[in-house]
Amino acid sequence: MQPDSITVLLLSLSVLLISARVLGELAHRLRQPAVVGELLAGVLLGPTVLGQVAPEINAFLFPQAGPGAVAFATVTGLAVTLFLMVAGLEVDLSNVWRKGLAGLKVGMAGIVIPFAAGLLCAWHLPHFFGAQPHIDPLLFALFLAIAMSISALPVIVKTLLDLNLYRSDFAVVIVSAAIFNDLVGWVIFAVVLGMIDNAADLGHGVTRTVILALGFVVFVFTAGRKLIHRLLPYVQAYTWWPGGEIGFVVILTLLGASFTEWIGIHAIFGAFFIGMAVGDSPNLRRRSRYILDQFIANVFSPIFFASIGLKVNFIAHFDGPLILAILVLACGCKLVGGALGAKWARMGNRESLAAGFAMNSRGAMEIILGLLALERGIISQELFVALVITAIVTSMMGGPMIQAILRPVRKVRLEDAFRSALFLPGLRAESMKAAIEEMAASVGGVLKGRLEPHRIRRVQCAPEDVACAAIVNDVLLLAAGVEEIGRPYVVVGISDGGLRLSPLDEHRVHVVFLILSPTDDPAMRGDMVTELSQLYRDPAMVEQTLQARGFTDFLALIRTSTIYLRKE
Repeated sequence: MQPDSITVLLLSLSVLLISARVLGELAHRLRQPAVVGELLAGVLLGPTVLGQVAPEINAFLFPQAGPGAVAFATVTGLAVTLFLMVAGLEVDLSNVWRKGLAGLKVGMAGIVIPFAAGLLCAWHLPHFFGAQPHIDPLLFALFLAIAMSISALPVIVKTLLDLNLYRSDFAVVIVSAAIFNDLVGWVIFAVVLGMIDNAADLGHGVTRTVILALGFVVFVFTAGRKLIHRLLPYVQAYTWWPGGEIGFVVILTLLGASFTEWIGIHAIFGAFFIGMAVGDSPNLRRRSRYILDQFIANVFSPIFFASIGLKVNFIAHFDGPLILAILVLACGCKLVGGALGAKWARMGNRESLAAGFAMNSRGAMEIILGLLALERGIISQELFVALVITAIVTSMMGGPMIQAILRPVRKVRLEDAFRSALFLPGLRAESMKAAIEEMAASVGGVLKGRLEPHRIRRVQCAPEDVACAAIVNDVLLLAAGVEEIGRPYVVVGISDGGLRLSPLDEHRVHVVFLILSPTDDPAMRGDMVTELSQLYRDPAMVEQTLQARGFTDFLALIRTSTIYLRKE
C-alpha cells in the first residue's frame, strides 16, 4: 500500500467509526439495540445514500477494488472474528446443565421446526427466495434452513436482563435452549461453507472438513477447556495484569480462528468456540472480560456492522414480497417451534408463547450468516437485505412481546431514581443531620416545593439487611421514607472536606447517597441500599456492572464518584 492508500484507509475507518458510534448511542437512548444505529451508519455512507448523493466521495472513501479495499476487508474480517469471540465469552455453559432437559427440548423444537420449514420452502421455491443459479439447490436450501432456525444469544440475554427475568427459571430454560440452538446452527453452517469451498472435491474435501471441525469442537470443550483453566493462573501469576491475560485470550482466539479457516470453514467459528471455552473458566477475571467486551463492542463491532451497509444498496435491492415472505416464514416457524418446545418441557401456556418470541430474536447472528453467504455467492443481494431487516425486526419485537405476555413486575431501577438536579458535587454539610437537610432540600426543588427535613424519618432495617446508614468503601448510604413522594429519588452528594457520622467519629466519608422512597415501601429502600452497597464493595467493577445492565445516565454519575474515590 502506498501512503495515499493508507491515508484513505485510516480516514474511512475514522468516518465509519464516528458515524456508527453516534448513531449507535442514539439507538441505545431510544432503547433499541445499538446494532440498529450501526447498520444505519453504513447504509448512510454506502451506495444506498452517499453513493447516490455524492458518488465521488463514496468511491474515494470506500473503494471497491485495489489494496485499500483489501486492507479494509481485512480490518472488518478481524473485527467480526473478535466480535464472535466476545459473543462466546457471554455463553454460560453451566446454564445448559441447570435446566438441561427442558432447555434441550425447547432448543430442539426451536431449531428442527424452523429448519424443516426453511428447507422445504427453499427447495420448492428456490427462484422466489433468490437462489443463485451456480449454487447447488441443496446448499442454498440448507443455508435458508439455518437462517430460519438461528437465534441470537446476546440479544436474548439483554432482553431478559432488561425485563428483570434473567435469574428466573424461565430465563435459564431459554438461555440454555439458545446455546444449544446456536451451537447446532453454527456447526451446520460451518459444514455448508466447507462444502462450498471444497466444491471441486466434494467427496474428500467435505469429509475432511467435517471430521476436523467436529474434532476441533470436541477438543476445545474437553481437553482444551481444561488446559485453558490450568494455564490462566500461570498467565496471571507471571504476566502484568490485565495485559497478559487479555493477550492470552486474543492469542488463543487467533489460533483457533486460523485453524478453522485452514480446515475450510470461516475463522469466526474458531473464535466463537474458543470464546466459549475461555469464558467457561472461573479463573478468567471479570475485569478482563469487561475490558475485552468494551474495547471490541465500542471499536471493532461498530466498524463491522457499519461496513455491512457499504456492501449493498438497500433501496435498489429492496424486494417487498420477498421481505414479507422471509418475515412471515421466520417468525411463524420460530414461534411455533419455540412454543411447542416449551409445551413439551411442560411450561405453562403464557410461558410457552413467551418462549417462542424469545427464541425468535435473531440479531447480529443472522446478519453475520447472511453476510458470509453473500460473500460466498450463495444468496442474492435481495435476500441479504431481507435477512438484515428480519434480524432487526425480530430483535426489536422480542422484549415488548415477552413483557406483554408475561407482564413481569418491573423492579424500580436505580437509574430511574436519579435526576441531574439531585447531584450535588459540592456538599457543604459536615454532619449527617446537616447533610440530610441539604440533600432533602434538593428533592424539594425537584418536587416544585420545599420538602421539610423533619418530614424524613430514618428507616429501621431488619438485622439481616444491609444497614441503612452504612459505609462501604468510603461511601455513606442513607435511606428514608417520605409521605409526600410517590416514587423513589436518589440524591448524590460529594463532600471535599468529608462528612463525619458523629462528633466523636474522626472517620470522614466523601460520597453520600440519600435514598428517598414512599413511607409505605421500605422494601424498595432496602433493595436500593443493598444494590448500591454491592456495587461499591468493588469500585473497579462498578462500571462493568452498570454497563452490562444498560444503565446510561446513572453510569456517568457513578463514574464521577468512582473517580473521586480512586483519587483518594
